[in-house]
Amino acid sequence: MPGSGRAAAALAALLAPVLVAGCSAGPRETGPRAAGSGSTATASATPTPAPSVLPAGSSSGSGGAQAANVYGQAGAGMLTAVTRAAKPLVYVPDTMSNRVDVIDPSTYKIVRSFPVPALPQHVVPSWDLKVLWVNDNQGNALTPIDPVTGRPGRSVPVDDPYNLYFSPDGRHAIVMAEAREHIDFRDPHTMKLQHSLKVPCHGVNHADFTADLSTFLVSCEYSGKLLVVPADGSRVGKVVDLNRIATAGATDPMTAMHHGGPASMLEHGASAMPQDVRLSPDGRTFVVADMLRNGLWLVDARTFAVTRFLHTGKGAHGIYPSRDASVLYVSNRDAGTVSVVDAATLTVRTTWRIPGGGSPDMGGVTLDGSRLWLSGRNHGEVYVIATATGRLLKRIKVGAGPHGLCVWPQPGRFSLGHTGNMR
Repeated sequence: MPGSGRAAAALAALLAPVLVAGCSAGPRETGPRAAGSGSTATASATPTPAPSVLPAGSSSGSGGAQAANVYGQAGAGMLTAVTRAAKPLVYVPDTMSNRVDVIDPSTYKIVRSFPVPALPQHVVPSWDLKVLWVNDNQGNALTPIDPVTGRPGRSVPVDDPYNLYFSPDGRHAIVMAEAREHIDFRDPHTMKLQHSLKVPCHGVNHADFTADLSTFLVSCEYSGKLLVVPADGSRVGKVVDLNRIATAGATDPMTAMHHGGPASMLEHGASAMPQDVRLSPDGRTFVVADMLRNGLWLVDARTFAVTRFLHTGKGAHGIYPSRDASVLYVSNRDAGTVSVVDAATLTVRTTWRIPGGGSPDMGGVTLDGSRLWLSGRNHGEVYVIATATGRLLKRIKVGAGPHGLCVWPQPGRFSLGHTGNMR
């Protein structure tokens, strides 16, 4: 069990990796008509290839090859023709009231709310950037939003969509069916099931891709493990067991389980609770937030070995690169803080505290990079933070259970999913 008294030498000895081996789209589909408007949420059925699958300056040799900046096409103001047509709005799914609140970022006012099926978790931009999908987890549905109007369409039946990603070629929607212990590959427009990958862990939910887009690393929240999966979802290549590695400053898992919340679902023996996964801008390292270990696992993107652990704050949860890719913003939900991590050295530059306390969770950075929006998961509010200073600009009251907030539009050529993993 991890504890704060472990010596640094013990950490170094235990950081050896623990590894266990383990279709093309159809005719054009038009999305359902948006409620109350004459427009529709649509997407072309045959994906256009990404303008350049490999980021400028990257090597095609291996998944962990160094890239000049994997987010180089998602810099400030770099919109596509599709995203230039989108209305600037912030979408906040509320797990408690089964609705989405829509905020005008220029006024910080809720301009509308609309109901969705049960337990909406995240709002996710589609690969082609033409639709925003609300993940209605217990409602077993995905609800499309037309980003031009900000209005919803008819929900599509999909089993257990806790989170949603997309294959880099745009041919598959990747549904993290957390309760079913599956990763389901679906047609990205009709959401018809293509194939399902059974996973050897509990709580599969977040992911990101290597620099060459060939492989993705997936977190299993309730098992304390990571999965290495090829982009086509054909198999689980490796399992990385984080529970075998001791780190200082961890939360005792039994204490966390007795306090309720997501930790109450921990698998017996689990002492890690990995959450969001993001690739460092140079493409060399996966950064994985952990709510029990209270910081970031740093994982070599070529070998998938854990190289070290970086403490950020209690309940480390979401990870968001700045628009110039110089820093990563890490939300520490239980500490009520945001850590600013230097993207080159992967060390903490500074930590911003939410005045009066808070529970910063999921969100995103604005188009120009000047604002960080985060849901206050346990406080029924949304935080708007100035990225230049860390000053809290606004607290916006929303429903009681805000979660995977999406700021839209965002720059980038295509979306890999979640609340805006753009490349």
